Amino acid sequence: MSVTNVVTQYVVQYGFRIMGAILVLLAALFVAKSVGKLFERWLNQQDLEPPLRVLLLRVVKALVVLLGLLIALDQLGLQIAPLVAGLSVAGLGIGLALQGVLSNVVAGLSIIFTKPYRVGEHISLLDVHGDVAKIDVFTTTLMHPDHSRIVIPNRKVVGEILHNFGTIRQLDLSIGVSYRSDIDATLQLLRDLVDRHPDVIKNPPPIIGIMGFADSSITLSIRPWVHVASVGSTQIQLNKAILEKLRTEGVDIPFPQREVRLLNPS
Repeated sequence: MSVTNVVTQYVVQYGFRIMGAILVLLAALFVAKSVGKLFERWLNQQDLEPPLRVLLLRVVKALVVLLGLLIALDQLGLQIAPLVAGLSVAGLGIGLALQGVLSNVVAGLSIIFTKPYRVGEHISLLDVHGDVAKIDVFTTTLMHPDHSRIVIPNRKVVGEILHNFGTIRQLDLSIGVSYRSDIDATLQLLRDLVDRHPDVIKNPPPIIGIMGFADSSITLSIRPWVHVASVGSTQIQLNKAILEKLRTEGVDIPFPQREVRLLNPS
């Protein structure tokens, strides 16, 4: 039998199956794209984190394409059951080899669904802190105040003590004034100064009062709330404004003093 006859016989026998399989794959890709658009439109109406939306969208598209691939293989006359069993065994082996990666994925899904923090919030964990810039299935990325990035594997996050500051933080400023100062008038000066600062949040209101008593001064505490993005700049500006205001109003800011007595002058 010549090569031409063999090719002709093969085309006649399997040509329609191959064409059917190709059409099924093309239809699966088209359906996956259409279903993806509809599903994405529905996801945008839900209160979900962006990483979860991307993950669900990819899973739906992959399932549609996988279903089309299985139908195409069935059109070619291949037995699907042994193939699925083989893929299951291969998947088990791959899973054992990628335990660390899969643990990150599971932890990432746990973070996405339970929402212990969201993008834009300031968190502290594992002796690091920063603004949450990105939440992926594998990692969480923080933006440090010095504009460096901290990438944390998600498996390190789950199970650890997490301090979530949210989108606002409370500054902790203090200054010492003389015991001879009019405390009520000084506290009112500080309240007026803090209230006029544009970056200080009005609600919750700032906490201003006496924090303690030092050897040579009364320590006043100034604790206003500000947005996370303006923590550093507001702290610097308020420290400077408080010092200048107290000096202008004649409020004494004493420095530490020590008195030494000689019990035996000789």
